[in-house]
Amino acid sequence: MELTGDIATIGYGLATIGPGIGLGLTVAKTQEALARQPEVAGPLRVNMFIGMALIEALGLIGLAAGFVF
Repeated sequence: MELTGDIATIGYGLATIGPGIGLGLTVAKTQEALARQPEVAGPLRVNMFIGMALIEALGLIGLAAGFVF
């Protein structure tokens, strides 16, 4: 059996797992912080969304690179 294609495509696809885990941890820790101190909900929410945007950008770059290469 002969495999064709590029192994890098699989690697780029697997690279999106890291940002997925990062998003989960970010949201989980924000919820934990909100449960402890509900009065800081505004600033925590803003910081969470900024962090989520950066993490999601990494995931999209990895996914798009898998399709390009």
